Amino acid sequence: MGASAPQQGDGSDRRRANRAALRLNATIREGGRSRTQVRLIDISTHGCRIECTSMMAEDSWIWLGIAGLETQYCRVVWHCQEFVGLEFATPLAEAVLERLLQEQAHMPETTINELRAIATRTHGLARQANDTDIHPLAELSRKCAVDAVVEGFRMSEATSAKAKKSAKKTPSADA
Repeated sequence: MGASAPQQGDGSDRRRANRAALRLNATIREGGRSRTQVRLIDISTHGCRIECTSMMAEDSWIWLGIAGLETQYCRVVWHCQEFVGLEFATPLAEAVLERLLQEQAHMPETTINELRAIATRTHGLARQANDTDIHPLAELSRKCAVDAVVEGFRMSEATSAKAKKSAKKTPSADA
């Protein structure tokens, strides 16, 4: 999995690739078990984070089904509470990831509210977590909070741009 080296020592997200926020329904399947519904929280070319109720052992391998993508074989990198970090066995092509993100380009307000709720919930869990779980929970809380702010700002800009465009097309009553 040849990618640039993760960032070290600065306490920031040490990912090989930037993750993009999104909220998609997906499924996972472990070995001979049946499929389980999950929610994708974010994704990059090398992996993703999901929210699910199933317990999975670290370093186990699962199948992840995302609508519009080929089923991905993934390694469970971490599992903390109801959140799981997955690494794709074969990284996604940039074009495939971009297409998926374009389909999800404008998050509805409900999705932004879900990101805020995850940030709040994981913050509370991190405050009560043991030393092993505190970092992934705190990092997830920070990431979801930032993503909610960024997506809220984008939604605000899009709404403002539509209003300006509509105002230009509407002839004034004085004309």
